[in-house]
Amino acid sequence: MTGEAARRTPPAGRVVLAEVRDREITVAECQDAVADAAAGAVVAFGGVVRNHDGGREVTGIEYVAHPGADAVVAQVATDLAARFPVDAVAVVHRVGTLAVGDVALAAAVSAAHRAEAFEAAAELVEEVKRRLPVWKRQVFPDGSHEWTGSA
Repeated sequence: MTGEAARRTPPAGRVVLAEVRDREITVAECQDAVADAAAGAVVAFGGVVRNHDGGREVTGIEYVAHPGADAVVAQVATDLAARFPVDAVAVVHRVGTLAVGDVALAAAVSAAHRAEAFEAAAELVEEVKRRLPVWKRQVFPDGSHEWTGSA
């Protein structure tokens, strides 16, 4: 027996962490936040600032969020928890100045089974990137920069 029929309890669908913040975030904090005795799978994701984009070297990034960004990320997490059979959801997006290697987006999902957890985690990341009103300024080695909008 698999899926919902195999569970002893229905999925909790809890949003345990959903925020935009201006200080360091870690994938581990999201992973720890979704721990649940009913979950047989935890899928975590870390979106890390890379040193290149579009064939150009990148030395850092600045993220700026709309004042309502916290509410948007909370709504994305709530919508996901209602649509997928998950036990818990955690997602944090960072704003401010980040260096190459810093975590810009951390997310984790727990569910009874791995397929559900993977599918929900992938959808969570895509929806945050699609809906969150955050703008990114990439800085290049020559001091020039480029702004892009993510929502």
